[in-house]
Amino acid sequence: MQFGVFSVGDVTTDPTTGRTPTEHERITAMTQIALKAEEVGLDVFATGEHHNPPFVPSSPTTHLGYIAAKTERLQLSTATTLITTNDPVKIAEDYAMLQHLSGGRVDLMMGRGNTGPVYPWFGKDIRQGIALAVENYHLLRRLWREDVVDWEGRFRTPLHGYTSTPAPLDGTPPFVWHGSIRSVEIAEQAAYYGDGFFHNRIFWGPEHTRQMVGLYRQRFEHYGHGSADQAIVGLGGQAFMAETEAEAKRRFRPYFDVAPVYGHGPSLEEFTSATPLTVGTPEMVIERTLASADYAGDYQRQLFLMDHAGLPLDVVLEQIEILGREVVPTLRTEFERRRPAHVPSDPPTHASLVAAGRESPHHLVIPAAPAEAATSEETV
Repeated sequence: MQFGVFSVGDVTTDPTTGRTPTEHERITAMTQIALKAEEVGLDVFATGEHHNPPFVPSSPTTHLGYIAAKTERLQLSTATTLITTNDPVKIAEDYAMLQHLSGGRVDLMMGRGNTGPVYPWFGKDIRQGIALAVENYHLLRRLWREDVVDWEGRFRTPLHGYTSTPAPLDGTPPFVWHGSIRSVEIAEQAAYYGDGFFHNRIFWGPEHTRQMVGLYRQRFEHYGHGSADQAIVGLGGQAFMAETEAEAKRRFRPYFDVAPVYGHGPSLEEFTSATPLTVGTPEMVIERTLASADYAGDYQRQLFLMDHAGLPLDVVLEQIEILGREVVPTLRTEFERRRPAHVPSDPPTHASLVAAGRESPHHLVIPAAPAEAATSEETV
């Protein structure tokens, strides 16, 4: 199973000191977080994509390419690649280039983005978010899998005799996740193509996660990709740890209260009782994370948000140290102990996809069962 950290790259004033990091400091901090993740034995670093303050990661492939040069084994991913407002032609180019630079250590997570003003900045309409996600992703699959593409759709100019360059490394497109908090259409899309489904449940309780992941699993099986329990699932979460629960809450509460994503709302106690956010001891994080499989099934990737809400870099690095040294080893052992033999431990990697060969379903534009593909292409 893969474990890692993701960052949304917010620039937030530290409420305990009143100091706001510069954008340069925040970008540099995200790099240090990725390097620390590899140092302590984590598997994945993922960055968000945002084009509005107070966030800085507007160019994920630039940053991940830099991190790739400074790491050796860390899997590089995105916590969102905006399939709606980015041109799929540019996504195809940028992430294929990142594949080559990183030696294949890259996958990516498609997301719609929920910041309304961003859409018109890129000439799009948020009311068409689902339709954009469906059309743009299908075009992206063709760009990565066909030597020459002729295409016409609703949202961009037609392509005539177009070849994307560079081609994916070893002729093998990156593995793709589809991230969704509540859109069932995106879970359906992930299932239709046999891709991974990532549910960033930091706002939601177990029952909502059960429903979203359960829908994806059922449809994954429906489209002929394997049994429901073999579907590729990732979950988000967040933790802040100390020797005692009281100490963890004392230290984290000021940051929680002003967090851009969830601050100024429910109390820390209310939020931790209703969502996977765990503020306490490493043992508490282990217990609550293991419980995720009780309602989401055996899954393949767990990412933690560790640097949100103005936490200073030294504290974040301390938290990643605890996560890597004290929490993840136990989680690896316990998750694998309970996992059935027929359920994959890890999501596909570049090496595993290359080994599967050019005739594997991953290389098909539409890998869904043929009978379903004929009736479902326009409705995912």
